[in-house]
Amino acid sequence: MRRSLCALAGAAGPDSVNTEFTPFASFLGGALIGAAAVMLMATMGRIAGVSGIAVRLLPPYAGGDVAGRLAFILGLVAAPVVVMMVTGSAPDLHIEAGPALLVVAGLLVGFGAVWGNGCTSGHGVCGLSRLSPRSLVATGVFMATAIATVYLTRHLM
Repeated sequence: MRRSLCALAGAAGPDSVNTEFTPFASFLGGALIGAAAVMLMATMGRIAGVSGIAVRLLPPYAGGDVAGRLAFILGLVAAPVVVMMVTGSAPDLHIEAGPALLVVAGLLVGFGAVWGNGCTSGHGVCGLSRLSPRSLVATGVFMATAIATVYLTRHLM
């Protein structure tokens, strides 16, 4: 069930933004992310913070369980391949930004994850479920920044 939010709102014209409305897929994806976070906490006692897991794969980190962290990251990379094998088609991906903007955006996200001592998965999924005040503030900042960025890029630029 894919419908345009613009069609649902009755908007039309060149200024309208066509955004896919996929409540079932979004619910299922969120449930899978939550289940993965619970399983990682239950089996390994670890928070599923992607930036923390990824950074601990880089030297000079000397901690153990490199295989587990590598398996987690490889699972993220392999997920589209699994979707393609199950459905017979690749996930639809369309990025309207150029390489320079993607590099700048990646650096800003990386800086934010370091400065916020975690990323959206660590704070937003795991931290909020643990009622962490720090995660509540961090997630609020993530969301406010995302809303402002979308508004600026889609409506003012």
